[in-house]
Amino acid sequence: MDRLKIRGGKRLEGKIYISGAKNAALPLICASLLTDEKVILTNMPMLSDIKSMNLLLEELGTVIESKDEIIDGNPCKNYTYYTPEFKSLVAPYDFVRKMRASYYVLGPLLARKGYVELSLPGGCAIGARPMDIHLSALEQMGATIEIKNGYVIAKAEKGLHGAHLVFNIASVGATCNILMAATLAKGQTIIENAAREPEIGDLAKMLNSMGAKISGIGSSVLQIDGVERLRGTIHKVIADRIEAGSYAVAAAITRGRIELINAQAETLQTPIKILRQTGVNIEENERSIIVDAKGCTLTGQDIITDYYPGFPTDLQAQFLTLMLTANGASMVTETIFENRFMHVPELLRMGANINVHRHASAIVRGVDKLNAAPVMATDLRASFALVLAGLIAEGETVVNRIYHLDRGYEKLEEKLRSVGADIERIKDSEEE
Repeated sequence: MDRLKIRGGKRLEGKIYISGAKNAALPLICASLLTDEKVILTNMPMLSDIKSMNLLLEELGTVIESKDEIIDGNPCKNYTYYTPEFKSLVAPYDFVRKMRASYYVLGPLLARKGYVELSLPGGCAIGARPMDIHLSALEQMGATIEIKNGYVIAKAEKGLHGAHLVFNIASVGATCNILMAATLAKGQTIIENAAREPEIGDLAKMLNSMGAKISGIGSSVLQIDGVERLRGTIHKVIADRIEAGSYAVAAAITRGRIELINAQAETLQTPIKILRQTGVNIEENERSIIVDAKGCTLTGQDIITDYYPGFPTDLQAQFLTLMLTANGASMVTETIFENRFMHVPELLRMGANINVHRHASAIVRGVDKLNAAPVMATDLRASFALVLAGLIAEGETVVNRIYHLDRGYEKLEEKLRSVGADIERIKDSEEE
């Protein structure tokens, strides 16, 4: 497996372009299944998760064309998705096991074709993320659900109908899936306690451009009036707020200054607030965020993850690592997933002072320095946390199992090198 070699101690300065959001792009790709016309997605990130989702759609019968484009000097992709008919309604294990977001085909296939077989999904091992909410909601909309031999078999022979749904948690996955399914359902669907993440708003806006009738976008109550069919569209994927937040921490932890081009400050208000409270200077512009920590002395802050607009769980590991460089103690509390401190043992090997309590919270005390060590990435966001630690550690850090990073961070080492990091990718065939 590839790995990253990082020589710490470099202050990062410069500009980084923030790519299109992976967590927005994946449901948008699946939404293309709702129409027999062409859907064009621009500003698409070049990530392994996007490749995996494209392979799954091609297995279902989607014809996909790609085109290179340049936005603000950054190369990215346009993809055209065209599914006039399906060659399969089965999302097989070999595809779905690679990426949990594959379950986004469930709602569109059931809505358009009235049948789908979906392998139970895989993904990062950060805790239980059951599909109960998805399946219960679809049953209330008229589907029959059977789980057999590791597959969800869903049928709606007479089509889906509207329903008044109340989610017990504000699930992003369930909100996206049911939002897509409801666009072609007969009658009106109301989703209460819907997730409010910007990626859901992006999905709703694209669906409306395809002819859907969705109101309440950005709120916790979504109303969807079903239509008979959807048309094609062209849609630009929003900027990745998690990538932006991650590089903001890279600037802060190295006491550097980075301008995050294409970042949208309105999607990052809670993390920005925490950064400012630590002592980092933040400048919010229309099309960028400037993170300036040069000469700053940081003070530890308590962090509690929560559903949007609260602090994102996908930035917890990165901010925990930042607190290692702050004065005093910080408490980081994880409320979304029960197994999201797996990076802590690796940070301890580098000299961190962290005490985890019952997998739910961690006391982080600032340390004078971190020491380089070989470390093992455990999941996508924890992987970036280890890169951050390597950027400030004394000596040479090797981060192993970086295939996690390739799922969610486009050209990570290139972007970091462009702002002064001493980082390189070592291929598994190369000798150190």
